Amino acid sequence: MTQLHLPWLELAILIPVIGGVVVARLRDAEKQRRFSLQISSLVFLCTIAAWVNLALSGSAEAVGRWGLVGTILGRDAIVIDWLNSPLICLGALLHLLTILATLRTKVRRFPFSFALISEGILLAIFSCRQPGLIILLLALQCAPMVFELRARGNSARVFVLHMSLFIVLAAAGCWIRHATDPGSVSSAWASGLLAVAILIRCGTFPLHSWLIDFFENATLGAALPFAAPLAGAYAFVRLVMPFAPDWMLHAMAWVAVWTAVYSACLCLTQKDGRRFFGYLFVSQSSLVMAGLALATLPGLAGALCVWISASLSLTGFGLTLRSLEARNGPLRLDRYHGLYDHVPTLAAFFLITGLACIGFPGTLGFVGAGIIVEAAVKNNPLLGLGMILATALNSIAVLQAYFRFFTGRHPQVSISLRIRIPERIAALVLTALLLGGGLFPNWSVASRFRAATIFLSSARVVPAHTEAPGE
Repeated sequence: MTQLHLPWLELAILIPVIGGVVVARLRDAEKQRRFSLQISSLVFLCTIAAWVNLALSGSAEAVGRWGLVGTILGRDAIVIDWLNSPLICLGALLHLLTILATLRTKVRRFPFSFALISEGILLAIFSCRQPGLIILLLALQCAPMVFELRARGNSARVFVLHMSLFIVLAAAGCWIRHATDPGSVSSAWASGLLAVAILIRCGTFPLHSWLIDFFENATLGAALPFAAPLAGAYAFVRLVMPFAPDWMLHAMAWVAVWTAVYSACLCLTQKDGRRFFGYLFVSQSSLVMAGLALATLPGLAGALCVWISASLSLTGFGLTLRSLEARNGPLRLDRYHGLYDHVPTLAAFFLITGLACIGFPGTLGFVGAGIIVEAAVKNNPLLGLGMILATALNSIAVLQAYFRFFTGRHPQVSISLRIRIPERIAALVLTALLLGGGLFPNWSVASRFRAATIFLSSARVVPAHTEAPGE
């Protein structure tokens, strides 16, 4: 394990936390926006530097430069490797683009301080491999969202109940595993508790209602950076995959595929734009979880590819909905809005990000989705059929939403609804990543296969055919 030339990881984590405290003391909303944008840009550059440093070192992983962090929290507290390096950059980029795309009409209501603190916590999660610390950070990540819901005058009860259950189950599973031997029946039960906890955190059926409620009641500017990076999937990779027996992973794959199909069906019946996006998000994130739970080299590599694509495309899709709501108010799917002539750029971006969500050919997720389906078919043909069905239903739902929002009778407006320059920049960046990664997928796919190979060769603890408890 090598050391980074500079403490890039530590800086990427500490800068937004300190910046969030400073922003909270500013009274002018525009100053908060400018300072938050500068902080997020600096953090993104630090994450890029850490990734480049790892690539140039030729090592499988690297630790932070400040030895004090490792001394206090342990050797695996702050680590960058081929698995988490793009995820760290992804988390920083999503926060940066969300802040950038925030219109001036929304700056007084956008929680810039909480956004920066949440960014620091997210990057700490992606940089950590200690089970207890990951659970603690995931719990801390929920706190700003509770304040956000209450600040908007909405009930946080559903969110708090589900996250409390997640924290209790995860903490219990972590404690039982620490007190038992790997491969024992007690260890399998610990993995089961952790698996259930993470399924709750990822919004998997039947405990998915909190995620729909969250997208419906929170601002998309706060909800997207919290949910889109899929921190729960990272916890699954670090806490469950290396220890859970095969039968448990296969069961999780079935649950995830069922959730994807179920949510895709509900996408087609929604009348509210926020709820439609929530079910689309649950469906696509469940496909990522299904690929990870296959626990094979093609399945894991494909899931890692789709993970990045889904995070980028769902964030772009959500930001488009956010921009449309800022101009049109709450969006309904039971009537035609006819917004194309007023915002053609947003219409194009809506279609690109929506098609990228379902892995349309030429987008970043196309190759990864194909790899996942092939791996699932080899495991069980019905799993692959379920993934294909979910994707087909989501495709219909996305196109249906596009026609509802952008076609039909043109509304008469008294002010210009054209897209603003910051929104255009965010849209162009995401479009370049989604289309560029789709047209030239070799590097990204090779990188994800390398990460999956290193992870599977070093992380598997439980024998391949451990029996279920009681068998």
